[in-house]
Amino acid sequence: MPLFVEVALPVPLRRDFSYRLPEHFPTPAIGARVRVPFGRQQLIGLVSGITEQCDLAPKQIKSISELLDNEALLPEPLYKLTQWAARYYFCSHGQMLSQAIPAALRKGADARRESITQLQLTEAGKAAEPASLKRAPAQQKILLELAKSHLTDEEFNALELSKAGLKALVDKGWVVKHQLQQNPDLSWRQQLQMDEEPHKLNKEQAVAVAAMTQADNFSCTLLEGITGSGKTEVYLATLEHHLKQGRQALILVPEIGLTPQTINRFRRRFRVKVAVIHSGLTDNARLNAWRDARCGEAAIIIGTRSALFTPMKYPGIIILDEEHDASFKQQEGVGYHARDLAVMRGHLEGIPVILGSATPSLETLNNALSGRYRHLTLSKRAGAAQNVRQGIIDIRSQPLTAGLSQPLINEMQLHLDAGNQVLLFLNRRGFAPALLCHECGHLHECDRCDAFFTLHQQLGEICCHHCGNQYPIPRQCHNCGSTMLAGQGVGTEQLASVLEKLFPKHPVVRIDRDTTRLKGSLEEHLNAIHRGEYKILVGTQMLAKGHHFPDVTLVGLLDVDGALFSADFRAPERFGQLYTQVAGRAGRAAKPGTVLLQTHQGDNPVLRDLMQRGYGEFARSQLQERQQALLPPAWHMVLVRSEAHNPQDADEFLSQMAAMLPRDKDFEVIGPMPAPLDRKAGKFRRQLMFQAKDRGRLQQETERMLAQVDSLASARKCRWSIDRDPQDLL
Repeated sequence: MPLFVEVALPVPLRRDFSYRLPEHFPTPAIGARVRVPFGRQQLIGLVSGITEQCDLAPKQIKSISELLDNEALLPEPLYKLTQWAARYYFCSHGQMLSQAIPAALRKGADARRESITQLQLTEAGKAAEPASLKRAPAQQKILLELAKSHLTDEEFNALELSKAGLKALVDKGWVVKHQLQQNPDLSWRQQLQMDEEPHKLNKEQAVAVAAMTQADNFSCTLLEGITGSGKTEVYLATLEHHLKQGRQALILVPEIGLTPQTINRFRRRFRVKVAVIHSGLTDNARLNAWRDARCGEAAIIIGTRSALFTPMKYPGIIILDEEHDASFKQQEGVGYHARDLAVMRGHLEGIPVILGSATPSLETLNNALSGRYRHLTLSKRAGAAQNVRQGIIDIRSQPLTAGLSQPLINEMQLHLDAGNQVLLFLNRRGFAPALLCHECGHLHECDRCDAFFTLHQQLGEICCHHCGNQYPIPRQCHNCGSTMLAGQGVGTEQLASVLEKLFPKHPVVRIDRDTTRLKGSLEEHLNAIHRGEYKILVGTQMLAKGHHFPDVTLVGLLDVDGALFSADFRAPERFGQLYTQVAGRAGRAAKPGTVLLQTHQGDNPVLRDLMQRGYGEFARSQLQERQQALLPPAWHMVLVRSEAHNPQDADEFLSQMAAMLPRDKDFEVIGPMPAPLDRKAGKFRRQLMFQAKDRGRLQQETERMLAQVDSLASARKCRWSIDRDPQDLL
């Protein structure tokens, strides 16, 4: 009897494909990879079913080319998670599976473990004095790390150590490379070794740890702790409980920039293998980390959004730090949200999930307040840290120097004279947000988007931050030919150069996407800040997240007015989170901190509410407003975006889609309408929103509509995508 195999392929068609299993092939496991012919190419997919009959005509059925695995690639709970997520996010199962599998496996690499390279000190290396390498700091850093313990290749890369430094140490005969055959080292499951004594917990932290270690089956907990309240210490104590029972932990952080400090914190405490997974690693490094987690050797897995799908042989706990962060939601391709899928994974694996944040998202807060999640709070700053002093500087009709008011400059002088550090937050990289002609007032606009070019003086170019379009800085105005061109507004680059003139004795560092492009440069900047080499820190959102700067006593937020007015209903929530996170960088150690906010909107009710009552109360009043306005999380939303060179094509497609949807008191359809940025990269953008009171009904109606959409002729004239629970309406 011939057998047929159903295969999930990474293509946007929402269905699986049937293939014949050649007689000499063994029957594959559900979830194993196979290579199959698809059109003119060979694709790798996962087996999703095995049947004895197939509806296709015998001539249409092709045979499988190759079996790549003897067993399922993903454990059953993870495979079920991809099935659930594919349905929830309206994509094909194959597309969801390709999110869940490292790139090397999607290209056909072996899922089994190979030998690895381990670095260790020779006798000469052990006898060497690290002080003798004072003039070679990269080598010195490697020597100190290896003095603590042997490092594998991946651990070496994860710590962002210097390859040139390693080569020099190998040439000196101080470091040797060993090839190790891979038998999983599971010794940590028998005997957990600690490298440092846990800190003494305060009463609130101890209560939180006790509550979270009571049950080992599924539960979801929101740990709402103000900035500096010691959430990481609570994670570490909870982790100790699970590791001692021989169970693994998965920790998700929002930014690659936060992984080095998180890794170091966990490595300092536990002598176990830590697997690191994020988009900055090579395909091979990610695959090796994935293998270590799958066989149970890596006790702790730390990573960004995509690490959510890493298999664990002994699943114990999932922790999402900074759960409110927008980068947990994928914007390109399949728009899944790592927070929501982490909760679902915990449910399927039967393990606890902790969502930690000083500024929880309104969705999570709503679940906690309604009793769906357990809710624990940390309301006191850990150790000797005191709450920060806050103030508003109203800059209406005040003279500004590169966006700085005189009261802020005076306050900076006081803190710098006292030997402290100052952090200035400006969420706009570049020298100036626009290039203005001083004679005719013409603002230079991107020729492919409805947006202005940003001026980057150091790079000598004007660049569009929406489509990446860039040109050398023009000498003459495109409109009138004048040479009197000037940057309009302030970006981080200009602010840093003005501060160097205002405070010549105090070194300035700028941290944004432009200055941290090179691998390891962010880590270098952060280490220099900790050593006190820089006194003034200028940065974008990269500086707002989770960093611990003990000497920063003043935080200034420069241009925040744009965040208060936005087409997106989430703008007040985002502003509240951003303000609280940036403010949380001040006064984290024994020194008291001050936060000053410059604004033209000194009497704005959103601002006043946030400053007077703090994020907790502010978020609860925002939640009430959303419920009254029937907006998420009270209702559930889907956003469809379409773009075309001809705006009528995008409009017509969305209008036909809207006509297929119901409209009643429990189901609302908004649009089609132009996106807030109407034209981007030469295409016109339109969007259609629909939302329902009941999540199940939204699912049904969307699936019913999508079944008909493929037959529309207008669907072929535009590019379109569907976004479940959209986080960004712009």
